[in-house]
Amino acid sequence: MRIGIFDSGLGGLIVARAIRRAMPQYDYVYLGDTKRVPYGSRSCKTVQEFTEESVRYLCEKEKCSLIVLACNTASSQALRKMQKIFTGQKILGVLIPAAEEAAKFMRIGVLGTAGTVASKSFPAEIKKLNPKAKIFQNAAPMLVPLAEAWEGNNTVPFIKKYLRPFAGKKIEALVLGCTHYPIFKREIARTLRSFSEVGKNIKIISQDEIVPEKLKNYLARHPEIEKKLSQGATAKILVTDETETIDKLAQKWFGGVKPKLISLS
Repeated sequence: MRIGIFDSGLGGLIVARAIRRAMPQYDYVYLGDTKRVPYGSRSCKTVQEFTEESVRYLCEKEKCSLIVLACNTASSQALRKMQKIFTGQKILGVLIPAAEEAAKFMRIGVLGTAGTVASKSFPAEIKKLNPKAKIFQNAAPMLVPLAEAWEGNNTVPFIKKYLRPFAGKKIEALVLGCTHYPIFKREIARTLRSFSEVGKNIKIISQDEIVPEKLKNYLARHPEIEKKLSQGATAKILVTDETETIDKLAQKWFGGVKPKLISLS
């Protein structure tokens, strides 16, 4: 049985690469719904429908017994429903691991999609662990399409716009609440440093740096799940629409693995 990793587009490839580096022995299947990205501006019902189609494909067609929703919008709006529907598989999200790291701080900024911010999932999860924490959220809708197009040179004006609301809030940490955002981690860090009123020592919480270790610990605590996973050190990348960007990243990050086009309908 394989480990499935799902995202609305290419952002989850960053998390998938990090997981595979940490645990290269397992067999992985990545599914990016590149035809319908982004999810962040869609209704909760639509996000749940799209996520269910992708999870069902990974379960039934690719025989995945463990699936990671490497999409914060799906994690915030569809995870609980997927866990109720697919009782024979383990469905995990990426939101809670980031919230656990954020809860170590008292003043926290969250940068996310419109859907993730509207769900208030990050504040809710952080407050469970640190009731006294102050959380400030802001949506960054343009960063996903810019990431999908790999338009790094055009992001700085948008990043400045989206980070400006955190100025004066004295945040100690900033959660990158979308798996696309680590693509612009360097630009985000540089922009934060340029805001003198924000400060230079803000911790950037990026899920590609957190999720692999959390997943490794999870498998160590659940040997009954770990023993079901096949260990052929293989990787497969599935997409619902072929794009030049995801093809380049797959070749670069996954040792020449070529994405395969599939249909979910």
